[in-house]
Amino acid sequence: MKKFLMGTVGVIALGMGAPASAADMAVKARPMAPLPVIYDWSGFYIGANGGWGQSRNCWDFVTVAGVVVADGCSDRSGGLIGGQLGYRWQSGGWVFGLEAQGDWADLSNTRLSFINPAFSTRVRTDGIGLFTGQIGYAWNAALLYVKGGAAVTSNSFDILTTLGGVSVASASATRWGGAIGVGLEYGFAPNWSVGVEYDHLFMGDANNSFSVANPIVAGALNRINQDIDMVTLRINYRFGGYGAPVAARY
Repeated sequence: MKKFLMGTVGVIALGMGAPASAADMAVKARPMAPLPVIYDWSGFYIGANGGWGQSRNCWDFVTVAGVVVADGCSDRSGGLIGGQLGYRWQSGGWVFGLEAQGDWADLSNTRLSFINPAFSTRVRTDGIGLFTGQIGYAWNAALLYVKGGAAVTSNSFDILTTLGGVSVASASATRWGGAIGVGLEYGFAPNWSVGVEYDHLFMGDANNSFSVANPIVAGALNRINQDIDMVTLRINYRFGGYGAPVAARY
C-alpha cells in the first residue's frame, strides 16, 4: 500500500511538471518577411515612341543688299512616330544615360505672304533626330529625368501661288540645333518600361537659296526661324540581366 501511494504521488508530480517544461521551451521564430525588390535601370535599351509635335516658323527674306524683310510667323502641329536606343547606368538612386532618337514627322504649315498676297509660303518638317544625355532619379520602378543635347531636323521650303497652290520656288535644308526635355518612366516588368516625355527644340535660323529666282522679293534668300515642341509616349526594352530587378541586401 505504501509503495502504491508513493507511485501515485510520483505520477501526479510528473504531470504537474510537464506544463512547466512546455512553457520553458523556446518559441519557434517567425519566418522573415521577403526582402523588397529594387528595380535596376542599368543597361542597354531599345524602344519605340509616338505622339504630337508643333513647329513654329518665322519666315524672312534677305535681299542682295543684306536687308531683312519680315514675312510673318505661323504654327503647325502634327503626328510623330519613331524609335530610340540608349544606355543607362545607376548609382544609388541616380540614373545617368545617353540616347539617340529618330522620328518621322508630319509638320507642315502654309500661310499667305504679307509682302505679296499672290503667293503663299510653306515649311514642311518630315524628320527629327535627337542625341542627348540624361540625368535622373529613381524611386524603385519610377524614374524622373531631364535630358539635353543636339537636335537635327529635315526641312523643305516652298513658295506657292495662292490660287492653285503651284510651287514656283523651293529649297531644302538639314538644320542642327539644341534640345532640352523632361520625362517620367515606369518599369512595369523586369525588362520593360513605359513613359511620357516632353522636348523643346531650339533650331535657330538659317539662310537658304531657292531653286529659281525668288518671285516675292527678287534675288532674296529665305531666312526661317524654327522652334519645335514634342510630346511622346514611349516604350522601352532593356537587354539581358542588366534590366532585371535585384533583391535588396542588408
